[in-house]
Amino acid sequence: MNELIIRSATKNDMPSVLELIKELALFEKSPDKVVLSVKDLEKDGFGNDPLFKCFVAEINNKIIGMAFFYFRYSTWRGRTLHLEDLIVKNKWQSKGIGKALYNKFIEYAYKEKVRRIEWVVLDWNKSAINFYNQSGAKILNDWKTVQMEFETMKKYLKK
Repeated sequence: MNELIIRSATKNDMPSVLELIKELALFEKSPDKVVLSVKDLEKDGFGNDPLFKCFVAEINNKIIGMAFFYFRYSTWRGRTLHLEDLIVKNKWQSKGIGKALYNKFIEYAYKEKVRRIEWVVLDWNKSAINFYNQSGAKILNDWKTVQMEFETMKKYLKK
């Protein structure tokens, strides 16, 4: 394997980041759910008030993975970081690249002095669950993720 570089994403990386997002959606059995565009990522990540940060894994000037995250605020803990997605292209999995991205994210969180990092993992993704357990992360089973899509918000507000 050639030299792996983990670095902060740039605006020019957003087409590759969107490719990775789509690959993850396919893995998660939801390929039709991605509605983001490269323009959305460029605007939301590189405008005056960036909404996310991203590290990319690169080999031979090709992006092969990413860690996509943003700051949150906990009423109990204060400033936290949420890891939205960690993805490595299928061809490059099981080579330590995901771990390198994970380590970079944790290192960043530690330097930022956040009091907690968090993310979600699908209950059927046993390899990810095992990886997170081995790293010392605590997987909560008593909390349920709650989501509401735009169309549902609209219906709810019309009541």
